[in-house]
Amino acid sequence: MPYDICLKIFILYGNNICNMKNIKNSRGFKQERKRNIIQALCSLATNANLPGFFKGKIYTGPTKAACVPGLNCYSCPGAVGSCPIGSLQAVIGGRKFSMSYYVAGIIIFFGAVFGRLICGFMCPFGFFQDLLYKIPVKKFKIPQFLDKILRYLKYVILALFVIIFPLVLTNQFGMAPPYFCKYICPAGALEGAIPLVSTNPGLRNTIGFLFFWKMGILITVILLSIFTYRPFCKYICPLGALYSFFNKVGFYRMHLNQDKCVGCGLCEKACKMDIKVRKDINSLECIRCGACKAACGHGAITVSFAGFEINEEKNKDLQDKKAAAKGGCSPAACAGCPGCGGNKNLK
Repeated sequence: MPYDICLKIFILYGNNICNMKNIKNSRGFKQERKRNIIQALCSLATNANLPGFFKGKIYTGPTKAACVPGLNCYSCPGAVGSCPIGSLQAVIGGRKFSMSYYVAGIIIFFGAVFGRLICGFMCPFGFFQDLLYKIPVKKFKIPQFLDKILRYLKYVILALFVIIFPLVLTNQFGMAPPYFCKYICPAGALEGAIPLVSTNPGLRNTIGFLFFWKMGILITVILLSIFTYRPFCKYICPLGALYSFFNKVGFYRMHLNQDKCVGCGLCEKACKMDIKVRKDINSLECIRCGACKAACGHGAITVSFAGFEINEEKNKDLQDKKAAAKGGCSPAACAGCPGCGGNKNLK
């Protein structure tokens, strides 16, 4: 009897080890690992003034006049550039409103060239949410009907807190605070408020309702990010809302080859942003993480930049040839799809 129990434990342990090896060798895992490395490097480059975190001082050097691509608080002690959303609010809420060609131009440039690729690869707060989601707890999805409504919230926030309020709700001097940064932005609380308050005793005397309000929003976003994927990006971020308009018209585009698609649905299962990939591959919600492309073993999903196809899998043609020889799909893509009739033992 003890022998049988030990044998079962050994088999289960061995299967788990094999499964872990298969996961680590999968294209999806490798793609995610590459993306995480790029995210870490971009976050470090955006907050390269590391001594600022120890000194508790905001960097005011020449690079602070330039906007970074992602959402990163100006008041973060490590920040070496300005936040596009903060800069846009500062321009709109200025004493004499005059749209800055620089701020508008840099946002249009980032959007046209990258679109929401910035959200997937270059945004520090997006990376922060990705790390939280890696915590091994049971995940859940927001109910579809509620999710569909909440997706529009970020556009409402963009219109009201970034544009209309700074234009209309001004003080006696004709100036307005950055409403989104002041009342909503959890990135500002994480990157700016916490480091500055923790290293400057004098600032602790100024803590009031607004500080705890922002901490409440931050804690809510953190908790949600552990259980559901990127809630801030899906429902709140006005910068993501701005960049989303360029997903369908920007230089960086994704393509679905209907002739190669076998309808297995693995691309949609791999998408953490819950996009209907086969219906709208350049959805406004797509952050260009590449998970759908990595999940497709048929080379049906490709990407292009300014009309030129890029990032083709080196072994795609070989996989297609093997799949064709066996009369089904490649091992990486097999999920009981029409292409192979459900044979998951292809080798």
